Amino acid sequence: MSMYCNQCQEAARGVACNVSGVCGKNATVSNLQDLLIYALQGVAEVVRRADIDVNSIPEVNTVVLSSLFTTITNANFDDESIAKSIDAVIAHRDALLAQHPLSDLSDAVSFHAASRAEKEEKAAVVGYLSIEDEDIRSLRITVILGLKGIAAYGAHALHLGSFSDEVMSFVYEALESTNNDNLTVDDLVALVLKTGEYGVKVMALLDQANTGKYGHPEITEVNIGVRNRPAILVSGHDLADLEQLLEQTAATGVDVYTHSEMLPAHYYPAFKKYDNFIGNYGNAWWKQVTEFDSFNGPILFTTNCIVPPKKESVRNRIFTTGATGYPGCTHIVADENGHKDFQAIIDLAKTLPSPQEIETGSIIGGFAHNQVIALADKVVDAVKTGAIKKFFVMAGCDGRMKSREYYTDFAQALPSDTVILTAGCAKYRYNKLDLGDIGGIPRVLDAGQCNDSYSLVVIALKLKEVFGLEDINDLPIAFNIAWYEQKAVIVLLALLYLGVKNIHLGPTLPAFLSPNVANVIIEKFGLAGINSVEEDIKVFLEA
Repeated sequence: MSMYCNQCQEAARGVACNVSGVCGKNATVSNLQDLLIYALQGVAEVVRRADIDVNSIPEVNTVVLSSLFTTITNANFDDESIAKSIDAVIAHRDALLAQHPLSDLSDAVSFHAASRAEKEEKAAVVGYLSIEDEDIRSLRITVILGLKGIAAYGAHALHLGSFSDEVMSFVYEALESTNNDNLTVDDLVALVLKTGEYGVKVMALLDQANTGKYGHPEITEVNIGVRNRPAILVSGHDLADLEQLLEQTAATGVDVYTHSEMLPAHYYPAFKKYDNFIGNYGNAWWKQVTEFDSFNGPILFTTNCIVPPKKESVRNRIFTTGATGYPGCTHIVADENGHKDFQAIIDLAKTLPSPQEIETGSIIGGFAHNQVIALADKVVDAVKTGAIKKFFVMAGCDGRMKSREYYTDFAQALPSDTVILTAGCAKYRYNKLDLGDIGGIPRVLDAGQCNDSYSLVVIALKLKEVFGLEDINDLPIAFNIAWYEQKAVIVLLALLYLGVKNIHLGPTLPAFLSPNVANVIIEKFGLAGINSVEEDIKVFLEA
């Protein structure tokens, strides 16, 4: 077994990728990512044992968040980049230890691996399979994957100048705990739910950072056609990167389009002032294999969702930044002030043909919590009169599996008196369907990116308050969520922490859940997989 990775929904055979990743990463990248996590656990041990105030180590915090983010599925395929991250983490660990001498430390604090050979040798023995107990392993992995989601959202917030010492302190606590052999299954179950609690906190932090900088999302009709000008396509999730690109492309004759999870940027008022911000090109992340080819212009990856390009002509047009990386692609680094120079992308765009049109028309979105709450009276009246019988939360991720056609079929089969609440790239399975509206309320309400699943929680809690209910589970809301990677994991843990029950999760349950751990979640929270569309709709409507 050359690697062991079961962190995404596409884990081979529903167990784990052990030769190469379905995502495209090789065993070297996977193992180095394991070593990077191990080094981060060493940093966390020093911070916790020495009782270091997280506010006093801003550079360490940034490295910890970005390093965790680097290990998310489809973010970084560059083994050299990951090796450098390991060196940086070890350097920070040793610097902290020099300032705060400690004894009786674990191997995660004391190990060194200067050469590439030493790194690969060490990586081979610190992966998840080094944890013998299946349930302990499952719970530790669940916490670490939740931490990766927290780090992604925390890194985005930090990029906008928002930081929570409370969230950061928990990151160190959880990292140290996942390398502590004294913790029992019960201890780790409690830590899993605590991870969900901090998932809620970090999503609230990012929501405040985004809306504080760019305004609250508004109902917006987004163009999905193109115009005849050179253009840049932006993928990922980072709004601050998009803002810098828009500022630098203004008045250059170069247009900017979004792809996949960057679509919701069009909903923010601050971005509407850019007349070269044209619309959204294409669909969910996995369709980039064909859509990047027809776009013709350069592509900027601000975060995860890279699919290894099959054509050199496409790879030569890909640029990465932040936690992302791919061998042979130009990586753009911020200067000491956080500024990123995108001139190379702009120059390349001017030499390339304009995008090939693959569809026309528009799609509507912008139904985040502030906008929906503004429509609360209309929504409540529709529920009270019976015009809306039920809301279906169909948030989460899209993916390549044919079984994900279930979500399109499910949306089409829902009765006309139901409304879909969505966030994340799962929406691409149904956001271009003509499902109509209910009294002017669209039947698909898109709140935004995966982190905007927080908006759906805020909406649910507001409806609970309006209807005077004691329990969120008494609302006419059902949860049928698709997942793919670790940001969806933290959303799931956040929902479990908030007490949401009877969530259906698909297209498969996570491979990282051992049978015993899965049974605990199923029995306590009613978590279920998906069946046929007809069976599931019947179950949901009868609940």
